[in-house]
Amino acid sequence: MRNSLIRNIIIFIVFISSIQEGFCLKNTNVFYNVKDYGAVGDGKTLDSPSINKAIDAAVQNGGGTVFLPAGIYLSGSIRLKSNITLFLDVGCVILGAPQEMGAYDTEEDVVGTQYQDSGHSYFHNSLIWGENLKNVSITGKGMINGGGLTHESKGANEGKIGKAAKAIAFKLCSNVVIEGITIFKGGHFAIIVTGCNMVILDNLIIDTNRDGMDIDCCTNVVVSNCMVNSPYDDAICPKSSFALGKKVVTENLTITNCQVSGYEVGSLIDGTLIPAKMNRPIGPNGRIKFGTESNGGFRNVTVSNCIFRYCRGLALQQVDGGVLENFTISNLTMTDIYGYPIYITLGDRLRDPDKLTLSTGKNIIISNVVASMNDSLSGIHITGTPRSYIENIQINDVLFFNGGDGAKELGDIDFPELGKGYPELLRLKSATPSYGVYARHVKNLELNNVQVDYIKEDKRPAIVCVDVDGLLIDKFRAKLADGIKAGVFKDVKNIIIYNSPVLDKVEKNN
Repeated sequence: MRNSLIRNIIIFIVFISSIQEGFCLKNTNVFYNVKDYGAVGDGKTLDSPSINKAIDAAVQNGGGTVFLPAGIYLSGSIRLKSNITLFLDVGCVILGAPQEMGAYDTEEDVVGTQYQDSGHSYFHNSLIWGENLKNVSITGKGMINGGGLTHESKGANEGKIGKAAKAIAFKLCSNVVIEGITIFKGGHFAIIVTGCNMVILDNLIIDTNRDGMDIDCCTNVVVSNCMVNSPYDDAICPKSSFALGKKVVTENLTITNCQVSGYEVGSLIDGTLIPAKMNRPIGPNGRIKFGTESNGGFRNVTVSNCIFRYCRGLALQQVDGGVLENFTISNLTMTDIYGYPIYITLGDRLRDPDKLTLSTGKNIIISNVVASMNDSLSGIHITGTPRSYIENIQINDVLFFNGGDGAKELGDIDFPELGKGYPELLRLKSATPSYGVYARHVKNLELNNVQVDYIKEDKRPAIVCVDVDGLLIDKFRAKLADGIKAGVFKDVKNIIIYNSPVLDKVEKNN
């Protein structure tokens, strides 16, 4: 009996071992080293054909990991496929080939490019791209150096770019993971994902000359633990363009534990953090911005635990007939900010075949923000339009320092509407009438425990509200220059003020 039991155990162990051995033998090519397919990695030989061979070999066996060991891989277009992981090992650099080598794929034919910038219309001429894929990832501790990628692009109605302009581009893909890598000078977009579902962008370092990452017409996206430096454009930029030929809402999006900045390109990676030299008065960009491409809009969004350094502040811009709704934003720290710390606006640009649907915005909560400014253009700025009020906005627990030095006469101006133009305050060629909070065309606005201050004496009011229906203010504190009103309220209905002595003597419709 005992010998029989021992014999059965031995047979079982041998059987399991043979299965495991067979499995291992069958999957010896789970990793596909690009050097086994002809890649050299010397920074001189064009390696993208060999990398694409390794990808194709993996696809023939059902997928796997295409491995790039340490080396510099001069590359044109790398075409990712479903069920492929592109693994960049420590010391690996994918270097974008010069344009004159003709190593990038031709841009695809696209109909209907007049409703979005060309950068949102073409994907195939990118350094790494994929379309209609499933289960694809780019990971490791290596780097993508854009090299020969152009950071130029054309606006709507201007035709094709004609040059490779993106480091990583995915369109209509699902289960996309990009994690761990560094991108240096990523072209017009370092990362763009359009029409994708289930996307994770994690632990990335992006130091680039245009947009860091654009999340366009996507659902179920998490951006986490990323550092993005982009002085000349936006750092993290959700969009909702017309690139898919229809309105698509970007929704169910989380951005958390990220840092954005506008220092000189390359100075994030090398640690010098050199202030970028700007040829414009507004200073560097490098922010988190929703829009301006916003045909479908944005819904169900969380932004939390993020740091803004030497850049513009948070912007929520809905101007192309979509929705802006259900936002929870919390725990933001902002230093050396230009333009504004918080900017929420609707507009009537309507770059969309549907010219009748108005942009809408509602249900936005922003809490726990500490911000200090380098200039005095604007403070907390919340504006709808005369035709479409922004609704149900809460601003809680904010400590804000304006750069100050605003002139007294600014407090009396009739601040211009955005109208059909690009939704940036600088275009209006005027600082706002208040240094702290400015609200117009709003229904149901709450300000709870908001303190505004300035660095240089500012002779504008601390708060100005125009055409607001439903205003609740509790614990509002502000520094005031001698003889300056704390607040100006014009056409404001249903106003309640608690625990705010600085506003006790303010007329409610002056």
